This record gives sequence, structure tokens and C-alpha cells, in this order.
Amino acid sequence: MPYEFHCRQRVEFADTDMAGIVHFANFFRYMERAEHEFLRSLGLSVHAVNGDALVSWPRVHAECTYRAPLSFEDELNVHLLVREKRSKAVTYEFRFCKQGEADVAAVGSITVVCVSIDPASGHMTPIAIPESIDRLIEAAPPELLEVK
Repeated sequence: MPYEFHCRQRVEFADTDMAGIVHFANFFRYMERAEHEFLRSLGLSVHAVNGDALVSWPRVHAECTYRAPLSFEDELNVHLLVREKRSKAVTYEFRFCKQGEADVAAVGSITVVCVSIDPASGHMTPIAIPESIDRLIEAAPPELLEVK
């Protein structure tokens, strides 16, 4: 079962601030894109029908630690790891490196909760991760979660 995913993203001019480096908030967009690509690679979506229910994954926690600046045109390697999987939630860890460099420029994480959305009211109710999804994702081995 998958517990990691790699993708590349390029820093666009609009991602940078007046100092010419990636604005801190854009790392959260990069994390979300990587999460969506991971789910798509498994044949899933962040917002999908499961039987009669609409299932989605709202964020309940997000954080990022910055170690080195990234700039316009940098190509990023984004390494997603499933840090933890519980009955109703998943925590992803993201490591950002410039292409061709081993040093980690930033480390982030998001925790998402599986919910059922009532189509009429839009009300979200936390639910156990459906078995069809649960069987596709596992937590990464502890030794992979040690950031160097």
C-alpha cells in the first residue's frame, strides 16, 4: 500500500513576494496540490461520491517550517509521506527540495479528516475512512519520517 509520493512543481512568478522568494502561504498550496496528485495516483479524489454519500477531506491542521528560500523558476521536488493514519484522519508530511539538491528547503504537514457531506444542507459529519480508501493508504515506516 502506498505511503509516499513524489511530484515536481515549479515556482511561478506569482508565487513570490517583493524579496523574490516564495511567499510562505504558497507552500500550503504546494502541499495541497501534492496531496491531490497523490490521491489521483490511487484513483481517488479529494471530493468524491462513495455510495450515496459525498466524501471529502477538510483540513483541521496545517504547518510549515522554512529552512532555505526558494525563488522564481526553481523546480521543486515535493516528497509526500503519510505520517499517520487514524480511523477518521490522515496526516501528510511534505518535504520540499530544489531539483538536484538534497537539502530540505521546507517541511510541512496537513491533517485531513474524512467527512460525509449532506448534499442538501452542506453539513459535514466526520466518518470512518471508507474501506475502499483505507485499504489504499498506509502510514510510512518510522525511519522514513526522520527529517535530516
